[in-house]
Amino acid sequence: MPTITCIDDLKRIYERRVPRMFYDYAETGSWTEQTFRENTSDFEKIRLRQRVAVDMEGRSTATKMIGQDVSMPVALAPVGLTGMQHADGEIKAARAAEEFGVPFTLSTMSICSIEDVANNTKKPFWFQLYVMRDEEYVSNLIQRAKDAKCSALVLTLDLQILGQRHKDLKNGLSAPPKLTAKTIANLMTKWSWGIEMMSTKRRFFGNIIGHAKGVTNAASLSDWTAEQFDPRLDWDKVKKLKEEWGGSLILKGILDAEDARRALDVGADAIIVSNHGGRQLDGALSSIRALPSIVDAVGDHVEIHLDSGIRSGQDVLKALAMGAKGTYIGRAFTYGLGAMGQKGVKTALEVIHKELDTTMALCGRKHVEDLDRDVLLIPQDFEGRWQ
Repeated sequence: MPTITCIDDLKRIYERRVPRMFYDYAETGSWTEQTFRENTSDFEKIRLRQRVAVDMEGRSTATKMIGQDVSMPVALAPVGLTGMQHADGEIKAARAAEEFGVPFTLSTMSICSIEDVANNTKKPFWFQLYVMRDEEYVSNLIQRAKDAKCSALVLTLDLQILGQRHKDLKNGLSAPPKLTAKTIANLMTKWSWGIEMMSTKRRFFGNIIGHAKGVTNAASLSDWTAEQFDPRLDWDKVKKLKEEWGGSLILKGILDAEDARRALDVGADAIIVSNHGGRQLDGALSSIRALPSIVDAVGDHVEIHLDSGIRSGQDVLKALAMGAKGTYIGRAFTYGLGAMGQKGVKTALEVIHKELDTTMALCGRKHVEDLDRDVLLIPQDFEGRWQ
């Protein structure tokens, strides 16, 4: 067992273990990948204030996200194809999150179905919804999430049209993946991954196959997904979906203060400042750079979360100190899952928790709810001066 001290340790194991097309899927941004890179590099621009001679006994990272108790304000973000990073990946990630006491968010584009995850976990999880053209399918999906006792619906707003990701196109990454001579050759070198995948029946999109009209197998899936993301999604439809869901609603993909205000109008319980991990609009601001203006605009009226770019507990602390009430990790837990399955996800959470707890102490704070901008040194032009 290697010694894991940071998320990058898991990433190195992950890269060796999983097929290239799935590694690249996680490590891909759209177009030039500028936003993908700046999601992480902008965190590095923010410095921390060291404080000393403060009683640090009795520290706690526990808090709440949308009223739910969490051991730290970090949720597992919805990640598509998680079950291709490791056999039964969504179930294993959900179990690790449950054990650690943080929320798990299941993607619409998961390999394991809503029912699979519900039947193999004990606590409610969150479900992320993509709005499709087939309204009957969407309604059925919402009902399935209700039946599975999901405690929140995470509605993604920034994928009406798919951003181009060069690596995915070159690797044949689609739904289902297209096998080329190059990808087959790479798959043959990942024997431990292959053995595990052969041992599970869950290899295709469990929330879609057998549930969407005309999609009865993997062969019929490709045409359906190519035309189903709904470009007509607007705020009126968001409001109707909230009414149909009837429970806690989190809106994901907010990157502008005006859109944050619109989220208030439809009654969102929380918003996620996110650019889809740099996978949609390349050239958009990083999430951490966009956060301050959104906090200033609506921070007293709705719970604000942040996603995209978090690779450490220090990143979590910086987001919280700048006004977020919760954060999400996607790639960070995916590295752990691909590297070591359920144990790897738990290890990723342990790494982030230790970094958050230690950094919080060295900044002179005993509780995550006490974090504010006073613990940060933020460049004067951090938000940018844009015309």
